[in-house]
Amino acid sequence: MNKYYAVIDTNVVVSALLKMNSIPGTMVELVFTGKIVPIYNNQIITEYEEVLRRPKFGIYEYEIENIVKGIKDYGIELSGKPVDDYFVDPKDIVFYEVTMKAREEFDAKLVTGNIKHFPEKRYVLTPRQMIDMIANEM
Repeated sequence: MNKYYAVIDTNVVVSALLKMNSIPGTMVELVFTGKIVPIYNNQIITEYEEVLRRPKFGIYEYEIENIVKGIKDYGIELSGKPVDDYFVDPKDIVFYEVTMKAREEFDAKLVTGNIKHFPEKRYVLTPRQMIDMIANEM
């Protein structure tokens, strides 16, 4: 089984939990089956937890704990590699830095619903592009 390595932006995780029967939901399913190996660091996990706990989303604590545990259990923790690129939202930098570090070892992708927030690179994908890439190689 081919494995795919991905740094998953917070908006994808939020979308998955809000609607599991969706493209982001499928991405999370693929994490839990071992097809997608999530790559993260403590800063990313902290952002997941903070954003997922926002009252406006109404996500249950056990769901947050399960997804974070799954990402840690199935994933790889890596530090980031500093980059000089400009980012509209400074919170996005950590996702790109971890992707750059991961790309030293793997053909890692950065998966985000906000593709315009990141440099235009072939490894910065929307959830749909990631799912299509996996489907095309099966």
